[in-house]
Amino acid sequence: MKRSQYQLGTLYLEPRKKGHAVWVFRWREPDGFGKRKLRKQIVGTVRELHTQADAQRAIEVLRSNANRYTIEQGGPPQTVSKLVEHYKLKEIPMDTHEGKTRGTKLVYNSNLKLYVLPRWGDYPLRKVTSTEVEDWLKTLRHLAPPTRAKIRNVMSTVFRHAIRWGWLGQHENPIAMVRCSSRRTRVPETLTAEEFRALFKILPDRERALGIVCATTGLRISEVLGLKWEDIDFEDMSMNVLRSYADGAIGPCKSEVSQQPVPLDVIAVEGLLEWRSICAYSADSDWAFASHTLFGKRPMWPDSLRTKFLQPAAKKAGITKRIGWHTFRHTYSTLLKDNGEDVKVVQELMRHANITTTMNIYTHALTPSKRRAQSKAVDVLFNRQQQQVVVQ
Repeated sequence: MKRSQYQLGTLYLEPRKKGHAVWVFRWREPDGFGKRKLRKQIVGTVRELHTQADAQRAIEVLRSNANRYTIEQGGPPQTVSKLVEHYKLKEIPMDTHEGKTRGTKLVYNSNLKLYVLPRWGDYPLRKVTSTEVEDWLKTLRHLAPPTRAKIRNVMSTVFRHAIRWGWLGQHENPIAMVRCSSRRTRVPETLTAEEFRALFKILPDRERALGIVCATTGLRISEVLGLKWEDIDFEDMSMNVLRSYADGAIGPCKSEVSQQPVPLDVIAVEGLLEWRSICAYSADSDWAFASHTLFGKRPMWPDSLRTKFLQPAAKKAGITKRIGWHTFRHTYSTLLKDNGEDVKVVQELMRHANITTTMNIYTHALTPSKRRAQSKAVDVLFNRQQQQVVVQ
């Protein structure tokens, strides 16, 4: 009996005589008699889901459920495309926050769709060889080495999924022997203290507050946008990073280490208090950087903040470097290193998962040490005279 194919379904906009047009998702579903009947469901109105991208995110659960029966009722996958279908359903479902973060899932899905499936989708699992994959990766010269390495890694993860399910032997992962360098071809940009101060003077109030937090804590932009006012303890000069906002969705932080409390310098505290005093959404339960267009229900979109405010301000300040919000994180890390801070202090301030296993297990940076290191970096950025701002 022929197996049903993985279906993407159809999403389209349906007008209404009265009221707003609606997004409709249509798919086929087995009826219990061996036949597949057409089903459809209204996802939402254009007022609720403004763009097709919003509607696509809303139908992820429906699409996953539509394919669950198809995949689980079939036998062991024989081709790479069938294995990928099973892996996506079991390991990176978009309808749950379990496992990998939403951003990681989107990257995996993108690499599988754009690169792996077009080249390897029809291959039988045991016909994929290490040398052939290695030669293929070399042809992707338009991609940076780290991107090629990510493609290799996701392929390896998919084959390990087959081993875990017993469809391949323990040593039948052909990607395990694929060599692929992940070395950067370009060093990440950082700002000098003078460049930072020039940019800081031009940024609008909201973006200035964002920049202060990013530059004085090293937080990722997704983590800053995931902050609510109740997460910030102004008296203790610290904040809890409990969630992140990426790709239009609220999710967990990148790792458990990322959720550790973060110390705040006095300049960051003053900047946040100033922004809270003038922003439209200042209640404890509000997002610290709420979107006005979404009436405070979601944080601001990071790409818009970068392209509409940060980069134009950098250009006006005479900064020719390619910068984004992550530039502040690189700058902060560079300042900590240049100040000669203890490597474990730097690791915990940056909230990286690892330096080495030994240091993670046996070494811990105390909060006063982290505050001193942070203050010295902020001194450089804001040209502040060294002073005692450490809370013992």
